[in-house]
This record gives sequence, C-alpha cells and structure tokens, in this order.
Amino acid sequence: MSATPPASEPDATRSTVARTLEAVRSAIEDLEGSWNEAIRKDWTTHVAASKGRVVVSGMGKSGLVGQKIAATLASTGCPSFFMHPAEALHGDLGMVTLDDTVLLLSNSGESEEVLKLIPSLLRMGIPIGAITSRKESRLGQAARWCFTYRLPKGEGCPLQFAPMASTTLQLVWGDLLAAHHMVHTGFSLDRYAQFHPAGNIGSRLLKTEKIMHREFPQAESEAPLVSLLGLMTKGRLGMTTVVEEGRLRGVVSDGDIRRALEKAERNGQNPLTLTASDIMTRNPITVAPDSLAIEAAQTLEARKITFLLVTEGEIPVGVLHIHDLLQAKVI
Repeated sequence: MSATPPASEPDATRSTVARTLEAVRSAIEDLEGSWNEAIRKDWTTHVAASKGRVVVSGMGKSGLVGQKIAATLASTGCPSFFMHPAEALHGDLGMVTLDDTVLLLSNSGESEEVLKLIPSLLRMGIPIGAITSRKESRLGQAARWCFTYRLPKGEGCPLQFAPMASTTLQLVWGDLLAAHHMVHTGFSLDRYAQFHPAGNIGSRLLKTEKIMHREFPQAESEAPLVSLLGLMTKGRLGMTTVVEEGRLRGVVSDGDIRRALEKAERNGQNPLTLTASDIMTRNPITVAPDSLAIEAAQTLEARKITFLLVTEGEIPVGVLHIHDLLQAKVI
C-alpha cells in the first residue's frame, strides 16, 4: 500500500490561511451574539465619570495588544497609559492613583505577572476590568467588569499554541470600549483633531480658518480695470474680492478679466472703461471658516478652480488658495 503524498506547499498554505481566518471569524461572530451590554455600559459610565485614567496592563502578546488599546483610548479622549506588569511589581505600581481604573488582559486569566498585581490593586481600592477568555479564571473572578470572548475554532495557529484569534478578540474588545466611550462622552471630530495635529490625520482634520489668507485684496464695484490689476498684483492671489459696505458682492479673477477683455473687443468697447461690476463673478462659491480644509479641497477639484472665498454670512474673512492646501499637505 502506497502512502498518501503530502499536500503541495501552495495547497497547505491556503488551508492554513483558511483555518486561521475561520478561527478569527467564528470568534467574532460568537462575540456579536454573546457580549454583555450591561457590563460594557457600567464600565463606560464609571470611566467617563472618573477623574483618573485607564491603566492597561498585560503580559506577552496580551501586553502588546494592551499597548494598542491604551493608545487608542488616549487618542479618543480617554486618558490612558500602558503599565508593564513585571515593572509594576518592581515600583511602577506607584504610577496608579486612587482615581484610576485598571484594565488587565490575559487570555487564560491565569498569567502569573498579572495575577500578582491584583492583591495590591484591591488593597488600594482600584476597580479592575479584565479582557479574558475565561470568566471563571482568577483574573475573571477578581474583576468588577469581565469582558469575555470564546474561541469556537481555537486560535487558528497550525500548532494551536501561538496566540492569534485570542489577541484579535482582545483587540476587538479594546476597540469596542473605546468606541462606546467616544459616543458616551460626545467625543467630537474637533477634539480628535486636537490629539492628532501631525501627519495625514492632522491635515485631513485641519479647519479652513487655520490656513486661509486673512489679508486679501478688496475693491469697490466702481473700481476701474487698472486699479483691479494693481490690487491683484499686490495681493499675489490671482484675484480680488469686490466689497461694498463690508459685504461681498463678487470676485474678480484672472479668468474674469480675460473674458471681459474678449467681450469688450467683440463689442468695440474701450477695455479701460471696464469696472469691477462689469467684470466680476457674482455669487462666488464660498466656504465657512470652520469647514474642513479637505472639504474645501474637494470643492476646488470639482469646480476646477484655484481659490475659495471664506465668509461669515455676507462678510468676507479670508481667501483659501490651492497653494495653501498643498503647503498644509491637505492635498
């Protein structure tokens, strides 16, 4: 009898990937149908009312997930930091105050370094939350809030030892807690922007008023062509607003002048007799100062124009040029 030949490497890889994905998928589906809303709500209410921070701790892979959870909480309006359990046992526990709440991660609920923290935390009166797969574990029993998950298809590891599905579920629980805290506290896009001033996120959350030109050329309706050209040259924005009694009446751009000159030539009109009211575009496109710069950029792109007027009602307060958006790395 001949032995069954081993599966080819591509087939084995596909099979392994399928098992890993199925393990994670089944665990998330199980969590959707089993998670405890009352416990989550109680945790969120307590943390939102607390003057302290959420101190996250975990060992090994759970610790790495805990670092991400702490970072997510902090960046979404919930003061938080990660504390390594081993370092906590050698003095870092002093970073925890009586106003704090601790969130401990352990898949088994029996991680030695994590369990050793519990007596000290309980003596201090620090409320404990736990993310674990075993509510009956010592960690689960000590926690005021126990956020559990199950792994119906195991870890998804070919050897069934390396944490895979379990760390994904811990991460999911962390995101659930952060998301619900954001909703509960009314965490806004403005506050999110405050915590993300740099990088792509910061630029996409930038307000128009932060990068607009507050000084810009202004002309009256009867200003002659020569005056308009002088204002536009001095302003270096390729445009000038047309304002009467402080209220916006229109805008004159390079394109407006070219079109007006062509029309004057066709009509046999002396172009030097043209005034701002003859040339300007009435009812120009405007944006509010508190609008997102990325939205203004989308308007520029859709209209195929190079600037927008920033107004408060009928009062012009600034000009946003495409070069400003490029310099701020919004586009």
